[in-house]
Amino acid sequence: MRPGRCWPWARGRAAALLLLLAALSSHPALGERGRKKVVHVLEDDSGAVVVQTAPGKVVTHRGGTIILPCRYHYDVSAHDPDEIRLKWTKVTEPMAFVDVFVAMGKERRAFGSYRERTALQEDGPGDASLIIRNVTLQDYGRYECEVTNELEDDAGMVKLDLEGVIFPYHPRLGRYSLNYHEAQQACLEQDGILASYDQLHQAWLEGLDWCNAGWLDDGSVQYPISRPREQCGRKDTPVGVRNYGYRHKDDERYDAFCFTSNLNGKVYFLKTYRKLSYPEAVQACKDNRAVVAKVGQLYAAWKIQLLDRCEAGWVEDGSIRYPIVNPRVRCGGREPGVRNLGFPDKKYKLFGVYCFKKAGEVAPKQVSSKGRPLWV
Repeated sequence: MRPGRCWPWARGRAAALLLLLAALSSHPALGERGRKKVVHVLEDDSGAVVVQTAPGKVVTHRGGTIILPCRYHYDVSAHDPDEIRLKWTKVTEPMAFVDVFVAMGKERRAFGSYRERTALQEDGPGDASLIIRNVTLQDYGRYECEVTNELEDDAGMVKLDLEGVIFPYHPRLGRYSLNYHEAQQACLEQDGILASYDQLHQAWLEGLDWCNAGWLDDGSVQYPISRPREQCGRKDTPVGVRNYGYRHKDDERYDAFCFTSNLNGKVYFLKTYRKLSYPEAVQACKDNRAVVAKVGQLYAAWKIQLLDRCEAGWVEDGSIRYPIVNPRVRCGGREPGVRNLGFPDKKYKLFGVYCFKKAGEVAPKQVSSKGRPLWV
């Protein structure tokens, strides 16, 4: 329990539960999932402030706009609306909170990375719903809506989920080479964040099977098994997400499970007349007004944009990978996924390359010295 706070279920209030089916907004610019919710309304005859939030979760994607629903009930004869303070915080750990947005009367203030991206919906009296625009990977998680008057407060929770994809990751150093902090950084460098248990569990439900344990965002180490086998914790053990528990964040080393979401751009295989070393691949993408795609970008393109290419190519971390949506014998197996051929010598090994171009950027027409198109 957060210090100094009395949760609604602990106050012993004589509250009756009323189910209200409501569309939380009809704002035409906010056509995102998660607006229509079943809302639980607590009515209190004492005049105390009571908060309602939507059950379950709201879902969007990176770059989207979402409404975190929250409404409150109070006795207008007992409270001046200008004396009610609305506060949104993000729960970063069980007992840690980060300020997001505060409102009191006509005053409004957003904090940190939420500045210029957040506003109250204010769809009628008692609406404390928060609009978040240009959603980032870091916005994923649980949010608390707190409403306070001079004498009492109440709070409710909303979970913000993102559509996306999990990708297991280890660097060139090899498997089990990352402590927790290095795993966080590795995911960030490859266009992701450390995945949550819920995200990993959902990926397992969708068929993810990975025989190496990796860090999650809560400091635990786990791995998903759909096909038990001797080399992955014995053949006679049940399927599921196997848990090593919470490990020492500085001293112990594992892989990472990263999460990424929608791309603001496109990943593509750059056709060239010959295979390239890694430095040549970097230059080729640059000449095409693009950059070498990160691992997370390639996974997002495979999962969300259905990129299917049976050609091995460089990606940003120096590994060789290729995405397969429709499995075929000559393309590395019977399961869809992003194939990983490891980390070859960057200078002497030659492959194709996967580039990433931001939305709105147009590639120049490249020509050879003989006037023929160089890139297709």
